[in-house]
Amino acid sequence: MSWEKGININNVSTIIAGAKVFLGVGAIEKMDFIAGELKAKGVDSVLVMTGRAAYVKTGAWDHVTKALEKHGISHTLYNKVQPNPETQQVDEAVSMGKAAGAKAVIAIGGGSPIDAGKSAAILLAYPDKTCQELYEMQFSAEKAVPIVAINLTHGTGTEINRFAVVTIPEKDYKPAIAYDCIYPFYSIDDPALMTSLPANQTTYVTVDAVNHVIEAATTVLNNPFAITLAREVMELTAKYLPIALKDPADLTARYFLTYAAMIAGTSFDNGLLHYTHALEHPLSGVKPELTHGLGLAVLLPAIIKTIYPASSAILADVLAPVVPGLTGDPGEGQKAADGMRAWLATVGITETLADIGFTKADVPNLVKLAYETPGLAGLLGCAPVPHDEKVVEAIYTDSF
Repeated sequence: MSWEKGININNVSTIIAGAKVFLGVGAIEKMDFIAGELKAKGVDSVLVMTGRAAYVKTGAWDHVTKALEKHGISHTLYNKVQPNPETQQVDEAVSMGKAAGAKAVIAIGGGSPIDAGKSAAILLAYPDKTCQELYEMQFSAEKAVPIVAINLTHGTGTEINRFAVVTIPEKDYKPAIAYDCIYPFYSIDDPALMTSLPANQTTYVTVDAVNHVIEAATTVLNNPFAITLAREVMELTAKYLPIALKDPADLTARYFLTYAAMIAGTSFDNGLLHYTHALEHPLSGVKPELTHGLGLAVLLPAIIKTIYPASSAILADVLAPVVPGLTGDPGEGQKAADGMRAWLATVGITETLADIGFTKADVPNLVKLAYETPGLAGLLGCAPVPHDEKVVEAIYTDSF
């Protein structure tokens, strides 16, 4: 068995290494250097986008304000970014940034504040556009003001890649965008800022990274780089997630989970995504209170079963750290799905779609959203097996 069998050597890949990231305990100290670099670019005013509390509780805010003050950069704070951020929030922040003459964006938080910050960075460069126009793909973004990402969770990988997600609430749309102009100018991955993550959030964000690599390794656009990163992510997750759950202050565990999430972001920057994210976005688009990583976990076993026949050699290798004993036989999809479900249970995730508030009567609308939400059809098209509404419906139904 060898995962090389799953590579189409006639696909010409562009290998992407993403943003400049400072990784390590104490990386937040690099904020002084970053502020100096911003000032050298002529930035004298920044828009800061965060959630309501973590930016202060983690200590990140003290470092940011100190560095900005030292280099004579004023700031405008928008601290109302919610999980699964919405277009109106981004527009509100951009309005504040424009009024203050902001020339860059600093985003402090997990995926939601950073994605909202990336979106704001585009809109500051396109002052006549709205966030809804951006996420309905009414224009193609070719420029953005510089973005600094200070990451407070180990999961999304958004600090290193060119993706962002914001919800259009009135349509239950949760589209994804991908533009080279939103690679962060600099990012900070400091594990010491992540020790206060609750156990469930520690698991959910890590499962996001797991999904990133399972999908990136098995898209029709996959490549050896994405697959190599995927196997490393699964090894690190299997080893260090249980340690972080047992001792949240273990900086070694947080470091390697942060590294895993970062390289998972690079993996899907190179291989893209498919079913799990395309089908989860309707879930949290309809229920914004749903944590993204939990929604992904609920869907993952059914998706592994669906794609395994087409990606058996790759999945047997990538999943080995958490589902040992797979041989790569295309017929062992159910075994792989059951193994993933069992591993998720070991880290505390046993929920089904019913447990997170959905019924089978919701499935037709979820299928509709998977195809109607801007950008998601493109992800479905990257799946290693042909997709249609019946396949998508079956995945949702199998997740109850």
